[in-house]
Amino acid sequence: MTRHEDIAPLRTFILKVANRCNIDCDYCYVFNSKDQSSRHLPARMSLEVARAAARRIGEHATANGLRDIHVVLHGGEPLLAGPQHMADLLSTVLEALPPTTDTRFELQTNGTLLTDAWLDLFERYGVAVGVSLDGPPAANDRHRLTHTGRSSAASAVRGIELLRSRPHLFAGLLAVVDLANDPVEVHDYLASFAPPVIDFNLPHGTHDDPPHRDDPSVPEYGLWMSLVYDAWLARPEYQHTVRMLEDIVALSSGVRGSVETLGLAPPTSVVIESNGTIEGVDTLRSVEEGASWLGLDLFSTPFDEAMRHPKLLHRHDSRAALAEKCQSCSLVEVCGGGYLPHRFSAGRGYRNPSVYCADLEHLIRHIQDSLRQHGWNAPAPASPPP
Repeated sequence: MTRHEDIAPLRTFILKVANRCNIDCDYCYVFNSKDQSSRHLPARMSLEVARAAARRIGEHATANGLRDIHVVLHGGEPLLAGPQHMADLLSTVLEALPPTTDTRFELQTNGTLLTDAWLDLFERYGVAVGVSLDGPPAANDRHRLTHTGRSSAASAVRGIELLRSRPHLFAGLLAVVDLANDPVEVHDYLASFAPPVIDFNLPHGTHDDPPHRDDPSVPEYGLWMSLVYDAWLARPEYQHTVRMLEDIVALSSGVRGSVETLGLAPPTSVVIESNGTIEGVDTLRSVEEGASWLGLDLFSTPFDEAMRHPKLLHRHDSRAALAEKCQSCSLVEVCGGGYLPHRFSAGRGYRNPSVYCADLEHLIRHIQDSLRQHGWNAPAPASPPP
């Protein structure tokens, strides 16, 4: 198998180990969006699929000389796979991967099912754990309720406190922005758990189905995140990273960011469904039915072939795939035109500015102005290709 020099190899493999969830977040792109296919997939990934995934990952890592890879255990709620099945999955994956490749495991959970037994298992296999929580109970429970409409906050906090007893396993917290919540209160509440990382996601929206705004003429999400940035800087004792904000700082300085929601670097992640199908970024399920489908599976397609699928190659087109407005924008190296799902419209596909264009511009300029006040000199923006 030849190495593809012109396409960045895949490095992050998102395994959908469970395709059910014990809570019912109303913004969930897996179960409460336009694409409902996950409801009809196997409830959990079989060992046969896990073994095939590991073989393909190892094959890809060897062909592309990858010394390390990132395997994310995802769902639904991945803990619904059960401790014994999860242990079998992890053992199966590790046995099938080449010993020359260093594998970093991470799991994203709502935290409500965490126990000491789970943490013992994660200790054994070196799995870092991230927890989703949108803020204090009232903020969290705007969207993150159980299937019977009850609060999930107390159970999630109990899981986080349990995880804090083993800080080396604590990967961080993930929150979805809601304009109804106070940004400083949300940030400081999440920071009180001393996570190494806080991630903020913007709610999924498209030009056909835009995110809620109280005043569409105001960059409300950019203002919200700017207040988070100010709160983050206000307390020198804070040791955590706020990934979106730190990425903007890095990209503004000409350094590659860490997530595919910002910047022009080609994404290097792929999703492996519980039935063994290979998919593009799964947040595209918020766009339309089938937006993430590739028509490929692990049993017939190696990753070196899958990454040449037109839907994945589109993500590598960088600046050329963006709307004309974005291609000529001085901030494009930082915002990257916005996250792919947020660019979509039925008429123009993904060749639109992000629905968060004005918000990203406000936030980036706010951060860059703050950096300048501390003596930072912005590098000259890269010239667009002729």
